[in-house]
Amino acid sequence: MKSTMFIALLLIVFLSAHAQQAIPIGSKAPVFKALTAQGKTIDLSEVSKQKQVVLMFYRGQWCPYCNKQMSELEDSLQYIHDLGAMVIAITPEKPTEIAKMVEKSGASFDIIYDQNHKIMDRYNVTFSLSEEVNAKYKGWGIDINKASGNDDYALPVPATYIIDKNGTIKGAFFNEDYKKRMYVAHILKVLKQ
Repeated sequence: MKSTMFIALLLIVFLSAHAQQAIPIGSKAPVFKALTAQGKTIDLSEVSKQKQVVLMFYRGQWCPYCNKQMSELEDSLQYIHDLGAMVIAITPEKPTEIAKMVEKSGASFDIIYDQNHKIMDRYNVTFSLSEEVNAKYKGWGIDINKASGNDDYALPVPATYIIDKNGTIKGAFFNEDYKKRMYVAHILKVLKQ
């Protein structure tokens, strides 16, 4: 009995140590320099000196929850701009797939193809689908590796970070459940603080 409880405790500790976590509010946001799908250079360290940034990660144009979130952000973009902020979306999908997302959502804000998920890794949002889950996605006509150009089935946790003009994270939403996202009302509330 004691050995079973000890093994269970070790398993819980091991799993807890390896669980992904959000970058804590109050931390400096990891900076990056990247090209948008339209070829514009975004240097987060420079942009965040001028504006607050709503940095969001999305899985792909095939994800209905991502499409909904992107559409909602687009619908509220003027409110976000009025609060001195901009939206930057990060995806592992190539520009051809980003174009499909723009068509579906109407997104006019900056979208970055995170080739080899370097930005996703810096924000601790990268995870890889298992072979079994990837096979299910392929059965639904979704080829993660083809869309990204990678070979590791990597997707992001659909996290959102709000970064202030000092480059500090002032708001965060991080939930491994891809169906849950930061509501625009919450984004606006954090931007007003």
